[in-house]
Amino acid sequence: MAATKIKHGLQERLYLGNLDAKRDWGFAKDYVEAMWLILQQESPEDYVIATGETHSVREFTELAFKEVGIEILWKGRDSEEIGIDSGTGKILVEIDPRYYRPTEVDLLIGDPSKAKEKLGWEPKVKLEELVKIMIKADEKAVERNHSFE
Repeated sequence: MAATKIKHGLQERLYLGNLDAKRDWGFAKDYVEAMWLILQQESPEDYVIATGETHSVREFTELAFKEVGIEILWKGRDSEEIGIDSGTGKILVEIDPRYYRPTEVDLLIGDPSKAKEKLGWEPKVKLEELVKIMIKADEKAVERNHSFE
């Protein structure tokens, strides 16, 4: 939402914590399908529902801004790192130590191989498409709440 609001001049900056934290980002609709498949099984079992891919917060941020037509360039390091609009030179992303997690897990990635093998389930939506879906929804929400005539 921040990338969309920044694009429309409704927000100045996005504040984030650890840009290098890696996560297994997935689409809720894919996960609901997996849950439904689990419920269709004869006997209960535990499954890991995940994409099996990992991407950093930095990569997610770059994709979100790219989707609204802004290329982010990174400068600095650690808590002094900033994300700059390559077209205007304006600082759009800053690190705020308040958003660092006290017990940060650097890498979160799931192994969905059992779900694939036993349920025939695989996630359909990759990160790039997930970001597009999210930005499209954010654009609609911003347009609904603000008139740009």
